Amino acid sequence: MPIDPAKALGAELGEGHYGWSPDDVILYHLGVGAGVPATDPGELEYTYEKNLKVLPSFGVIPVFGSMGGLASVEGLSFNFAMLLHGEQDITLHRPIPAEAKVINKGRVAELWDKGKACLCVLEVETRLETGEPLFTNRFGLFLRGEGGFGGEPGPKAGNERPDREPDGIIETPTLPQQALIYRLSGDKNPLHADPEFAKMAGFDTPIIHGLCSYGVVCKAVVDHVLDGQTERVARYQVRFRGVGYPGETYLTSYWKEGNRILIEARSKERDEVVISNAAIEVRD
Repeated sequence: MPIDPAKALGAELGEGHYGWSPDDVILYHLGVGAGVPATDPGELEYTYEKNLKVLPSFGVIPVFGSMGGLASVEGLSFNFAMLLHGEQDITLHRPIPAEAKVINKGRVAELWDKGKACLCVLEVETRLETGEPLFTNRFGLFLRGEGGFGGEPGPKAGNERPDREPDGIIETPTLPQQALIYRLSGDKNPLHADPEFAKMAGFDTPIIHGLCSYGVVCKAVVDHVLDGQTERVARYQVRFRGVGYPGETYLTSYWKEGNRILIEARSKERDEVVISNAAIEVRD
């Protein structure tokens, strides 16, 4: 059955409750490479509960389970094996606390016809149990083979890198076991752990989660451009252009443009782009 925007667009995915503790935050931070060097004061703010702060990218973790209702949306029938996570966008309404209980509410926000694929944008709003908005996620999912349903193609990708040399390049090594740590935050896809499964998917070895790369790059920019001030991130958008492998080094280039930091990250070893069309909007 083809995609039917008349039925699927705006469909609600229901509400879900989620909670986290400082240990969950620390595990996430270790999963995106925090803690090197282990005794560095700035790294301890990510890995030790004494003065714990939270990376803005942690906001993808509490909503991961909210997409489970996607399979039951009328007019949105597709093969999950053909789904690719193409884009991620989070808006922070306030700094993320180290411990909280929240309510997530998701919906199908956009459906764009890309010809050979459908770009499905899921929007998940997260509020504290007391009602205050905390953050809003937008997941851009490419449903391969589901295009051609007669919809609009949607806007072109924004956040193009400027035609000049970057203002800086940040070098971030990843661990050989990076994906094995990150998966403990909730994404147990065997693509990131099982060599046989990875080969069936067309990769020589398990790859790093896209959302792990999302966190690695976020941390790099927060630490090196925003002096570790996680609360200054108002919004963080990326396009997943390629894949990263555990043990590789990421080279994150950045360009300061007013209140935005434009970003591109690539594998140092393969010279291939992992994240593109990325930007962090900064609060004063």
